[in-house]
Amino acid sequence: MLSASSLAEIDRERLKYPPEQARSVLLAALRIAQEEHGYLSNELIEFVASYLGVPSIQAFEVATFYTMYDLAPVGKYQFCVCGSISCFLNGSDEILAHLQDRLGIGIGETTADGLFTLKEVECLGACKDAPMMQLGDRYLENLTPERIDALIEQLRKEAQR
Repeated sequence: MLSASSLAEIDRERLKYPPEQARSVLLAALRIAQEEHGYLSNELIEFVASYLGVPSIQAFEVATFYTMYDLAPVGKYQFCVCGSISCFLNGSDEILAHLQDRLGIGIGETTADGLFTLKEVECLGACKDAPMMQLGDRYLENLTPERIDALIEQLRKEAQR
């Protein structure tokens, strides 16, 4: 279910913890599995739990608690807009509304072309530059509708290459 390179990466992560603490590897192992498959299916979560030798319920608890894990297919680009208090007070609700209008989707949905998924997440720790969102491994801060529009166009062009 996972490639040899992903299993080797999980094994390297596992070496960071005592052998009896295999569940400590769950965060990293689920991330690795998601990177390979794009999202975490129930079967993939169960496979990771079995591979680590932990009860599958523990893997499901982790996968369903953290917003960084996707339990269904998502778009190539995920707009994860912070909805915590600093961002909200600085207009994250307006940013979310603009994204929904511009992309024609709601929170938790993916565009028909499979490019964009929109999420509202909890604090991403960049309060002084609110409103902000995470896009992959990038933080985008001091968001405005104009910056969002330019970003969407840039990403669409990148996807066409």
